[in-house]
Amino acid sequence: MTPTFPGFSREAIQFLVDLALHNDRSWFQPHKADYERLLKEPLESLCLALGERFEARGMPLRSDPARSPFRIYRDVRFSADKTPYKTHISASFPWAGEGSGGVGAYFHFQPGEMFAGGGMWHPEPAQLAAWRRVIDTDPDTVKAAIESHEFLSMFGHVGGDSLKRVPTGFAPDHPAAELLKLKDVTFGRPLADDDVLSTDLPDVLVTTFAAAIPLLALLARLSPAETRAGWLRGG
Repeated sequence: MTPTFPGFSREAIQFLVDLALHNDRSWFQPHKADYERLLKEPLESLCLALGERFEARGMPLRSDPARSPFRIYRDVRFSADKTPYKTHISASFPWAGEGSGGVGAYFHFQPGEMFAGGGMWHPEPAQLAAWRRVIDTDPDTVKAAIESHEFLSMFGHVGGDSLKRVPTGFAPDHPAAELLKLKDVTFGRPLADDDVLSTDLPDVLVTTFAAAIPLLALLARLSPAETRAGWLRGG
């Protein structure tokens, strides 16, 4: 039986609004049980429901209620901002299989900034080099992944941090110059509050991520293990 997702509440959104106004331990500790009830437990339930749906639909993404959610606690060791808590909750769903190289899908729950997306964020140099190489040598494969009707209608174009100039080794007037400049390969779409607060959210996310499976499959093949042997070797 597919796990039942109880849904998030407007009270959960308000909790994060309040946390942004009182981002300190003295406020959070007395409200920790509210955080767990309103946000932590529903997010774990969402991850459980997504895992079942990914498996049922044969989608090679992993969703684990223990591993997919990110912690609410910020790592402030090397940050000038010492506020201890994130003012959002989120979860990642990595590509299944070895050598995925950090490729996967992502869900973000924040007042005024609800969205779902994914891609390849802050890739290793070998992954990024492989991405640029396949853009140059096999543009049809890239276009099939990022210019399909399903992908464009769901997400629009890919994005991410970008260089100001085309990287060394490629012509400045390369026809795919903007793709070559990317330092990340990410995509996303905003979610309405009605979607996020619905018990149908797992199905909304599955439909969303399904449109990106061809791109995620391409990016997963750019893992360091694959690139050392050559991306175009097949397999």
